[in-house]
Amino acid sequence: MQRGRSNPPLFWSVVVVIVVADVITKGLAVYSLFPQRMPHELVGPAVRLTLVYNPGAAFGLHLGSYSRWIFMALTAGALVILGRLYRSTRDGDLLRTLAIALVCGGALGNLIDRIRSAAGVVDFIDVGIGDMRWPTFNVADMAVSIGAFLLAWVLWGDERADQPERPDGGEPAEVAPIPASPVSPVSREI
Repeated sequence: MQRGRSNPPLFWSVVVVIVVADVITKGLAVYSLFPQRMPHELVGPAVRLTLVYNPGAAFGLHLGSYSRWIFMALTAGALVILGRLYRSTRDGDLLRTLAIALVCGGALGNLIDRIRSAAGVVDFIDVGIGDMRWPTFNVADMAVSIGAFLLAWVLWGDERADQPERPDGGEPAEVAPIPASPVSPVSREI
């Protein structure tokens, strides 16, 4: 099983498209959606555009005054891990390449916001019904979520493919552990 960089044109084009789309849409949101936290209906009350600055992470997770720096460091670490995962991807494994590119593009988009401003990541997509609203998000968040789901699915499939097959061609059998004998070796001799 040869490992190598799988489809660099796909990887880099997805990363660039996500980052550019994220930067442009966030710029438009900052320019046109004011004041902050004022909803602008897009598709009735179900889909609104609402400018919010998130100094924390997903779902408003905030770790105090150092959140910005902590999440920047965590993002950098995640990008290193994703880079290693990408380098170990088999040639031709397009789904895994796409998944990693989506997560990397989204992570870079939000990292750019954290570097640019202490106010936090620009979020502006607001969906829900009445008072039951999903936390406001952005293009980068969508890319990370879709990419993470795809990556988990691909890695789960890889793990299942690496399990040995049964001789009859069926699913690999679960091997039950051998229970410890309640009788000690010394007492067996008696």
